Amino acid sequence: MRTMSDSFDEPELVKNAVTVLERRYLKRDLDGHVLETPADMFRRVAQTIAEADRKFSRKNGVSQLAKEFYHMMTSMEFLPNSPTLMNAGRELGQLSACFVLPVGDSMEEIFDAVKYTALIHKSGGGTGFAFSRLRPANDIVLTTTGISSGPISFMRVFDIVTETIKQGGTRRGANMGILRVDHPDIMNFIMCKADKKQLNNFNISVGLTEAFMTAVEKDENYELINPRDGHVTGTLNARKVFNRIISQAWENGEPGIVFLDRLNRDNPTPHIGEIESTNPCGEQPLLPYESCNLGSINLSRMVKGETVDWERLKKVVHLAVHFLDNVVEINNYPLPQIAEMTLANRKIGLGVMGWADMLILLGIPYNAEEALELAGRVMNFINEEGHKASQALAGIRGPFPNFKGSTYDQKGMPPVRNATVTTIAPTGTISLIANASSGVEPLFAVSYVRQVMDNDVLLEVHPHFEAVAKRRGFYSPELMKRIAEEGSIHDMEDIPEDIRNLFVTAHDIKPDVHIRMQAVFQKHTDNAVSKTVNFPNGATIQDVARVYELAYQLDCKGVTIYRDGSRDQQVLSRGSKEGQAIPEIPAPEKSTNKRERPKVLKGWTYQMQTGCGPLYVTVNEDSSGLFELFTTMGKAGGCAASQSEAIGRMVSLAWRSGLQARQVIKQLHGISCHSPSGFGENRVLSCADAVAKAIQYHLSANGGSGKVPYQEKSVLFKGACPECGGIVEHEGGCMVCRICGYSECA
Repeated sequence: MRTMSDSFDEPELVKNAVTVLERRYLKRDLDGHVLETPADMFRRVAQTIAEADRKFSRKNGVSQLAKEFYHMMTSMEFLPNSPTLMNAGRELGQLSACFVLPVGDSMEEIFDAVKYTALIHKSGGGTGFAFSRLRPANDIVLTTTGISSGPISFMRVFDIVTETIKQGGTRRGANMGILRVDHPDIMNFIMCKADKKQLNNFNISVGLTEAFMTAVEKDENYELINPRDGHVTGTLNARKVFNRIISQAWENGEPGIVFLDRLNRDNPTPHIGEIESTNPCGEQPLLPYESCNLGSINLSRMVKGETVDWERLKKVVHLAVHFLDNVVEINNYPLPQIAEMTLANRKIGLGVMGWADMLILLGIPYNAEEALELAGRVMNFINEEGHKASQALAGIRGPFPNFKGSTYDQKGMPPVRNATVTTIAPTGTISLIANASSGVEPLFAVSYVRQVMDNDVLLEVHPHFEAVAKRRGFYSPELMKRIAEEGSIHDMEDIPEDIRNLFVTAHDIKPDVHIRMQAVFQKHTDNAVSKTVNFPNGATIQDVARVYELAYQLDCKGVTIYRDGSRDQQVLSRGSKEGQAIPEIPAPEKSTNKRERPKVLKGWTYQMQTGCGPLYVTVNEDSSGLFELFTTMGKAGGCAASQSEAIGRMVSLAWRSGLQARQVIKQLHGISCHSPSGFGENRVLSCADAVAKAIQYHLSANGGSGKVPYQEKSVLFKGACPECGGIVEHEGGCMVCRICGYSECA
């Protein structure tokens, strides 16, 4: 274990961590050249955060505090959330990962929120919203004597803003959308992402109430309330609504659920406002205009011999709380309302990563009762020591300004500096930097293959497993490769049984164990716990229902589930609008020989906007019909341009060999990538989808019907990282790459 010293030593980084830092975190010049080393970055962050002490009592100790912060980070004992690493000490200075914005029931309030969303996403943050205040679709609008379009239509506006900002920036914005279960539009909300063609920049969750859950248990009806006037507009059967949520979550992982009354039961400042929403991954309930300032302790560094190093853990907890309170103090908030609310409550969220690694080092299987018992001890210790640290800061700096009237004040508890202290967030990218397992999740894989530049393939093995395998004498490259191919060692009898039990992965663990682990951590966490409950592909809707019910029984604050493969498959459906026949697209005469290219062809060029920039698609014809297709990217070079050129060559070959246009469209239409563009009928899911749409436009403009007999549901492909093709994990409602650090919600 590293001890504090007087020098800025080099950070303890594995090669992959250096790669992630260079790609995503280190300062660059205008030409994209890296200007700092990882040590420079950690020094920049440590010194910037330590400077906040000059406002208080340690004016002469800032230099030493900076060294303590530096060593805590470079020894990978603690890391703050990504915006702090990226922006501390730089011009932007925005250090928070996520925010919650109010959405009021007027056009002015709605579009103020849209504007604020753009500013937050521009600064690198994500946003959470409750759309429950908006009147339902088809309700009256007195000022115009018209009817309202409802919350889902306005969610699309926020989605457009996110898409636009995302395409212009380097860090994606993400959103959480929540609607109360008693809102009249709740059934439409539950199904709003069913076709996977819209709201792809949103995670969605249904806000459940205790009254609703009681009605579910009794199989009774419950009332729907119009938020405009508070009047009852109808009733629904609670069990049927709950079953619809479950079946849709089984289908594609959404919507999740949050228990609103539990969020507000633990709201430390109810006199300031009601909690309506959370951040995009669901673990941080926030009042309107609050931000979350998060960091995580690496539990794999808190093991000494065969036991938890409680003394070291205590020191790191106290130093981390100090660090995060300083983040609140010096943060450059994107809106004055956010600065005011955040500084008044000073919420921080100290969490953990490396939990699965700690268990392995202690020889405890993740799915053992002993693991649940230790989880309670560890998180209770962190929570208690975290509050002691916050009390100590309050003695020096004063309690958070809204302390008077808070639940602390009402219960006669000692003043604290921070309204909340603990949160368990997903740690996708920072756990890569720390070379630790993510959050409180189990291992995703023991061994896997990753592809790097020049198509080299490397075999990655979990370091603890590799060490044990070599020590126990069963290591071999062939075995590691087989593990990577099969994804689990659970049934490999050539590996000792105790090792198979110890190195369980997310899909080896029963769903109820996932939720029980979440519940244990939740019991000792101020805010909430980000945890994905993994299901095998063959799980039933009843299996999902059992987990949702168990989450309620065990006092969790929300649930996110993911059924393996539920978002990874392309779903095809046949059909047409009722009563409307679907015409066939005329096809050229079939031929067994490839047509020769004449010297002169007539053609048309179509500009398609993709997530990678403009794509120009040229369609040429000869006397028999479609002959060839060329593509040109607005910005030449790179993967998108080369893949588009390849598509053009294959389409040309297909047409010259007699393949029908509709067959080409069928193969390309609906293919999705990580960066779609546009909305509604103009939405382009990928370069391949753009080519298909260009062919459709061409046929429509030149005598064809422009319609195809196969209508494909487009889905977001979640099987591999869109940037490096590496292995991905579904964590807290997001997709995170364990290779390059890509995060869908970053």
